[in-house]
Amino acid sequence: MVIMSTNKNFKTVLTLVGIALILFGVIYGGISLTKNMGKSQKVISVEKAEEKLEKLYKNITVNTVEARKGYVNISPPDLKETLPDISKYPPQVEATTDIFIEIFSSTEKSGEKKDGWLLDVARDFNKANIQVNGVPVSVRIRGIASGLATDYITSGKYLPDAFTPSNELWGEMIKASGVEINLVEKRLAGNVAGILLSKSKHNELLKKYGTINLKTITEAVAANEIAMGYTNPFASSTGMNFLVSTLSTFDSKDILSEKAIEGFEKFQTNIPFVAYTTLQMRESAQSGVLDGFVLEYQTFENLPELKKDYIFTPFGVRHDSPMYSIGYLPEIKKDILNKFIEFCKSSKYQQLASDYGFNKYDEYTPEMGQIDGESITKAQKLWKEKKDINNDIVAVFVADVSGSMAGQPLMRLKQSLINGSTFISPDASIGLVSYSTDVNINLPIAKFDLNQRSLFTGAVDALSANGNTATFDAIIVATKMLLEEKAKNPNAKLMLFVLSDGKTNAGHSLNDIRSVMEAFAIPIYTIGYNANLEELEVLSQINEAASINADTEDVVYQLGSLFNAQM
Repeated sequence: MVIMSTNKNFKTVLTLVGIALILFGVIYGGISLTKNMGKSQKVISVEKAEEKLEKLYKNITVNTVEARKGYVNISPPDLKETLPDISKYPPQVEATTDIFIEIFSSTEKSGEKKDGWLLDVARDFNKANIQVNGVPVSVRIRGIASGLATDYITSGKYLPDAFTPSNELWGEMIKASGVEINLVEKRLAGNVAGILLSKSKHNELLKKYGTINLKTITEAVAANEIAMGYTNPFASSTGMNFLVSTLSTFDSKDILSEKAIEGFEKFQTNIPFVAYTTLQMRESAQSGVLDGFVLEYQTFENLPELKKDYIFTPFGVRHDSPMYSIGYLPEIKKDILNKFIEFCKSSKYQQLASDYGFNKYDEYTPEMGQIDGESITKAQKLWKEKKDINNDIVAVFVADVSGSMAGQPLMRLKQSLINGSTFISPDASIGLVSYSTDVNINLPIAKFDLNQRSLFTGAVDALSANGNTATFDAIIVATKMLLEEKAKNPNAKLMLFVLSDGKTNAGHSLNDIRSVMEAFAIPIYTIGYNANLEELEVLSQINEAASINADTEDVVYQLGSLFNAQM
């Protein structure tokens, strides 16, 4: 789903934080035309890719820079501390009266067209001359992904009057944080989360297990019979629902018991992909990597193309868009909230919700009981620890230090990279390459312990800008470093992070490396600073990775979220 916001920064965040299942709505219609934008027409073998890489590498001037240590903040990182000012996420519907309430809304109902049901209701509410105690009232709607909204609320950085997330799991987390929150309405519009299985895989599992539900799907994943993907449970409502629901299939009485953890470890061993964004997951499914992935039904309902290839199986808690009041509201604000809920639940707007894909699967009841917020938070931490249980994360950061990065872009690169790196697990192995006309190995790959973290900080601090921009030369060098590490450690899970303005003008070209990178299947995450974002997005599309626009106030939050999900 895609939120077609008129605010460019808001659109970028919703595309990346992921979270946002609205990415499917517009993108799917054009995906057949764009899915191979970063792909070459000829796929080569790994052996031929290794030979080609060696030939390309020989034409590059590579310098080794002596690393020096820098200051490391050893305090535990808190992603919420990096949240930008709320003005970064402007309202989609403004209040029209002096007395009003502000509502945070999850993104599947605060976008455009069929993804903008709550916005349509709010606009009509504000035109309806609704009064409380003889005073005209209205609502302000700020569309913001449920995970991000929860971070604002629990951190106290910004408190709306009310919050309607996708599901009640977020409300439980907010309650556990100590914030005053009250469930005012359990359902504004009906919805469920589900697993989309390819028709062939669905029929195969149905024949073996006799029925298809979350339990049989988790059993199939644990038995390595299905390649399943899901979204980041720190940011995505469906991803978080999938995490706690999966744990529940192993122990319905205690999702954090040894039995549940043991089952999840076996399950997660056979998960090839946890996506930072829904688009990233969708691309992987399109490329044939996945047999199934998670999605809300409202999205599925609005994409007939998906129905041709996939079968929907509901799971977990319902996504009925509950409404919560936040804090201690004065009586007049409580009355406005109740009036707005009544307006939403009127037959006219419930019919509109149905037209937009909501209010289906009303017969579905949750497969598990109530889960408290503390358990959900612990489940997220468990996921962070166990998601790569049989893989060792190995990543190289590739930093553009050409002349075009001088000044503010390089300053922002350093700040975001150093601050964002605090969210990288000490179990990961990290290296750093920088480039201009030539390529520098600033830090060889090593475990990201306190010593490596200090060397990494010092290496980033020492970066300076000059010369031309040989982006693909640097990717070749970084890839060679990764493959050498893979040779020593077959369990290594490789990834690249390219931080650049995207203006390549020296060295090898994208066409030179594209087939090589496809063969190695190393995801290339790109972070653009004052950048040609389209060029960087094409680079990320080669192996279905995410691309971030770093020219925004929330870049540290974005990188922290990315590293939290992937590293």
